[in-house]
Amino acid sequence: MSEPVAVGEFYVDPADSEVPPWSRLTATVLHTMTDGEIWRRRDLLSAARKHARVSEAGMTEVLNSGALRIDNRLSWAVQHLSKARLIEAVSRGQYRITDAGRRWLEEHPDGMIYSDANAFFSPYWPKPSPTAEAAEETADSPSIEAPSLQNSDEVMDTAEQANRHRVGAELLAALREVDPEFFERVVIDVLLAMGYGGAHGKGSAIGRSHDGGIDGIIDEDALGLDKIYVQAKRYAKGNNVGQPEIQAFVGAMHGRAAHKGVFFTTSAFTSSARSYAAGIPTRVVLIDGPRLVDLMMRYRVGVQAQRTYITLGFDQDYFE
Repeated sequence: MSEPVAVGEFYVDPADSEVPPWSRLTATVLHTMTDGEIWRRRDLLSAARKHARVSEAGMTEVLNSGALRIDNRLSWAVQHLSKARLIEAVSRGQYRITDAGRRWLEEHPDGMIYSDANAFFSPYWPKPSPTAEAAEETADSPSIEAPSLQNSDEVMDTAEQANRHRVGAELLAALREVDPEFFERVVIDVLLAMGYGGAHGKGSAIGRSHDGGIDGIIDEDALGLDKIYVQAKRYAKGNNVGQPEIQAFVGAMHGRAAHKGVFFTTSAFTSSARSYAAGIPTRVVLIDGPRLVDLMMRYRVGVQAQRTYITLGFDQDYFE
């Protein structure tokens, strides 16, 4: 797993995984196998998953492919250990720890940090022989490297995170430049995309001249029995929304006998604003700039899906 990348103001990067990298999970796999028994791969993964010191949240982390991150990284650890002959394949899909594996575990009871593991295991992954077609490629064409860094799912996840960081930053910059009326329309579109608006997708931006402290109204349920009131503040970075603005919004809601609201901003909220919103009976949800653009990307508001990639993986369970 690559080291987390600083994402600055924008925070949609899920790199803070609670699942250890495969370089640490190598020790988990070996600890599981110290009984010397022959382990079927699927049983080994199941037992190693229980031995891994991973939180409940970490156990449910999934990759974009839908696979559990813990299983993906344990599988990668098994592949590396097998290549290095620290475990041996007794038959297809069945493994046993070797004497070399026991010695390695004694020296590395917690596995390795990623850079050390990459250096140790990389030599065991031979580069594929060039095909005739590959030989015809130009000298400056990229070569096929041994899979010593991340597996394809992890690589694609990292690439998507980088893309979301870039697009999110562009969205946030654009939102801070649009006129206030357009920004009000954006937040209504986000709520509609999230499924609010009732059976007919009913929601509207009120407009600056008649808002009375309310910038938009949207139906919460299919029958329109309850409504959500919206405030939208297009502020520059650093010009954070404070408690007085939240109090004014709540006052405007009370004037309409409303009890549910969402306050959007392109900046952030002060700690006093968040404390005030959390401590009042009126339900007010605060959405800052980073969370807003995260919702826009998730529900495809102001963005377009340009390309879809599919990664394939060898199904070892199929051959057991």
